[in-house]
Amino acid sequence: MRVLLAEDEQDLNEIIAQKLSSDGYSVDRCFDGQEAIDILSYTDYDAVILDIMMPKADGYQVLRSLRDVGKATPVLFLTARDSVTDRVKGLDSGANDYLVKPFSLEELSARLRAMTRTSFGITSNLLSVADLSMDCAAHTVTRGGKEIALSAKEYALLEYLMHNEGIVLSREKIEDHIWNFDYEGGTNVVDVYISYLRKKIDGGQGQKLIHTIRGKGYVLREAKKV
Repeated sequence: MRVLLAEDEQDLNEIIAQKLSSDGYSVDRCFDGQEAIDILSYTDYDAVILDIMMPKADGYQVLRSLRDVGKATPVLFLTARDSVTDRVKGLDSGANDYLVKPFSLEELSARLRAMTRTSFGITSNLLSVADLSMDCAAHTVTRGGKEIALSAKEYALLEYLMHNEGIVLSREKIEDHIWNFDYEGGTNVVDVYISYLRKKIDGGQGQKLIHTIRGKGYVLREAKKV
C-alpha cells in the first residue's frame, strides 16, 4: 500500500521511511505541511502519517484540508505532545490514531496495519483466498501450507490484491498504489510483477487465483468469472 509520510525531522523521516519500505509499503516523503497539502491534492494514499508540528502548515491544517475535500484517508498523527488534552484534540480533529514521540517503529507498523485494516473493512492480520494465506504481521505467505518467498514489492502487490479480493484493478490503479514518485522503471512494471507473482502463487497449482480481465486489469479470486 502507498503511504505519505510528512515529518520535518529529516533523520526521523528517513528512519521511518526505511522501516515502512522494508515492511512492503510504497512511501512518498515530504518535510513540511504545505508540501503535504499540495501532494494530497492530486494523489490518493492508503494512509497518511503526519507530524503535528511542521513548518508552513501544521498537521491539523493538513488534516483539515484532506477532510474538507471529502477524503477519508486514514491519518496517524506523530507528536511530542503527550497530554490527554493534546491526544483528544488530535483524535477529535479527524485523525484515526495518535502516536507520541519517542515511539517504537514496531508499534508504528502495528498501528498502521490496524488503521489500514479498518479502512478495508478487515478485522484480522490474516488474509486468505482459497488455500492462499497471508499473515500481515509476520509478513509470511503460504499456499496449501507451503511458505512462499516474496520480494518486498511482490508482497506489497499481493497484499493489495488480497485486500481487494474479487475486485478488478486496473494497471494504473495498481501502479498508483504500489509504486511511489521515485519509481523510474518501465511502463509495463505491473505486468512484469504480476508475472512474477503468478509463477510463485499459481505455478503448479490446479486452481489459478490471479486472473487477467482483458482491457480492464487484474483480479484475485477463486474462480475466473468474466
